[in-house]
Amino acid sequence: MTYYVHADKFFLENRTERGGWLEVTDDGKFGLYYPEGHKPEGKIVDYSGSYVAPGLVDTHIHGMLEEDVMKSDWAGINKVSEGLLKAGVTSWLPTTITASDEQLTKVCKMFAEHKGEETGAKIQGIHFEGPFFTEEHAGAENPKYMLDPDIKLFNKWRKASDNMLCKISMAPERKGSAEFIKEAASEGVVVSLGHSSATFEQAAAGIEAGATMFTHTYNGMPELSHHGATIANAAYSMRLVTDELIADGHHVEESAIRALIAAKGAEHICLITDCMEAGLMPDGDYVLGELPVYVKDGMARLKDGDNLAGSVLLLKDAVKNLVDWDIATPEDAVMMASYVPAKSVNVLDKCGSIKPNKPADFLILNKDMSLSETYLNGVSRYQA
Repeated sequence: MTYYVHADKFFLENRTERGGWLEVTDDGKFGLYYPEGHKPEGKIVDYSGSYVAPGLVDTHIHGMLEEDVMKSDWAGINKVSEGLLKAGVTSWLPTTITASDEQLTKVCKMFAEHKGEETGAKIQGIHFEGPFFTEEHAGAENPKYMLDPDIKLFNKWRKASDNMLCKISMAPERKGSAEFIKEAASEGVVVSLGHSSATFEQAAAGIEAGATMFTHTYNGMPELSHHGATIANAAYSMRLVTDELIADGHHVEESAIRALIAAKGAEHICLITDCMEAGLMPDGDYVLGELPVYVKDGMARLKDGDNLAGSVLLLKDAVKNLVDWDIATPEDAVMMASYVPAKSVNVLDKCGSIKPNKPADFLILNKDMSLSETYLNGVSRYQA
């Protein structure tokens, strides 16, 4: 049955409207927005005092609820899919870490076998974080599996995934990177640069070859420098690329987050979580890939070496953080966690904004930007 949502504010794709009504059609899609003074006839669902935003899109997330893309069976993956609704996420890219060919192939085949079967947040593709990385900036990735890019190997994984593999993070200074990027990009794959010791020139060469993103900017790369420019400088200065950003206040300090958003503009910032299996779980001991991790005070760190190891961040909290820190307007904070990530991996036709005929995946937000309710295909699926 078609109904109309009434709220104090609507974060539409190209403008933010105060008041009015948003149509949700009987097939679970968005219809038209009707401004104040043009109340439609039909069932009204009243959220006066609240805001309506598009469902969030997490394009770089490893797991939560003690489940992980690298170790969980399909039931575990679906548990993550359901759990993400509590984070305000309605679409996501399950993200691997650096591992053996055998394990990565197995993961790809699992997702292909169960394509479209998830019952929570929608899987819009697979993101490979690695294995074409640089050992010096391995972070929480296992260096023993790192290797030079190989398009034949990568296409084997794509075939195993039934072409769900749509994004890869890699280091642009490895041998054959430009040639790999050129070929992968020509096949429609999104290439993101990170876990890298690249110079500015090496990173720029990767971008000009076809890469379009930087992976968790600042993290897993040398620091920004005013002499001897690095890949971090490239993330700042390459005009039209999109920069991933973890806005938990631990991976990147507030002032550096502010500087990057000011430099790039909100339309080029993709908020991600990099969340691992400890998301929505208490502090304690966990695992990321094959590496032991401990979680304390909102941070996940390797037991050996104390490096940050993914996060326990929820995307709804990244949005709220940027608003609470007075770094971004609510409108821009929502855009960085919905429209920008969807556009960055070429799934904007399926998610990321409120527009007629797109699936009615949306959030009800309180005025302090905290999450109140999550809708999927026009059906309320989570209430805080």
